[in-house]
Amino acid sequence: MTRVSSTARAAGIVTVVVAALLGSAYVLGRSLVPDQAQQHATGVTTEGDGPHYADQPAEKSPAGAPAGTPTDIPTTGQSAGPTEAGQDGSGRDAGGDKLFGAHTGTGSARLALTFDDGPDPRYTPQVLTTLREYGVKATFCVVGENAQNHPDLIQAIVADGHTLCNHSWQHDIALGNRSADKIRADLVRTNEAIRAAVPDAPIVWYRQPGGAWTYPVVSVCTGLGMTPLHWSVDPSDWQAPGASKIATTVLAQAEPGGVVLMHDAGGDRQGTVDALRRILPELSTRYELEALPTDPT
Repeated sequence: MTRVSSTARAAGIVTVVVAALLGSAYVLGRSLVPDQAQQHATGVTTEGDGPHYADQPAEKSPAGAPAGTPTDIPTTGQSAGPTEAGQDGSGRDAGGDKLFGAHTGTGSARLALTFDDGPDPRYTPQVLTTLREYGVKATFCVVGENAQNHPDLIQAIVADGHTLCNHSWQHDIALGNRSADKIRADLVRTNEAIRAAVPDAPIVWYRQPGGAWTYPVVSVCTGLGMTPLHWSVDPSDWQAPGASKIATTVLAQAEPGGVVLMHDAGGDRQGTVDALRRILPELSTRYELEALPTDPT
């Protein structure tokens, strides 16, 4: 009986020892093997690119740039030079040498009214009628595709003694950033559309859409015999602020030798037409209003 109890006790001790040894081996083995279950549960890894912390999102990259692009590196592709506000661009800086030689004045005491983006069958005839009533000549910066679509209006502009100005084929604000060949093709195409309507009309002025002047666009337009034309007064009529505000801005900012920017197309321009009826009586008493000369040199 005693021998049996001793044998059973010894077997129990051996069992406990073996179990302890097996447990230690298991713990040691687990410490050497990654806990895959926990890794999948949290989504956190320790790969070579470092940990990603849920409370520290990645920095945003510049719009259009690949993910991870540093945010302190400036992007490229922006138009150089000043721009018209609104429809013709955003913001305006007509100072310094950023105009690359574009004219902001008439070079005399005379004041020039200019109308961009036409011709338009709704508003250009109204502008022409109003100018005719006051005996005022102006300059029309026309878009090539509009000239092609409305040759009769180009003819009417010239018949009334106004000056024509090339305003690019399709109002491409980024045109100045394109190759010289593409700029030249655009301007030549526009001139051809104008001359299809008025073969003998001189086209000696060019206005860059958005006023986004660059050296290439100035070089090309001058090479084609045109002079770059900017402005000195911008009532932002493209925003359709109403005739009263347009008229107030023009009358307040007009000065001898200035160039006034307005629009006879590109949107609802009735406010511009109505403002013109308020502007012309006063400007006509203060200044000599002129169409820009066709021999600016």
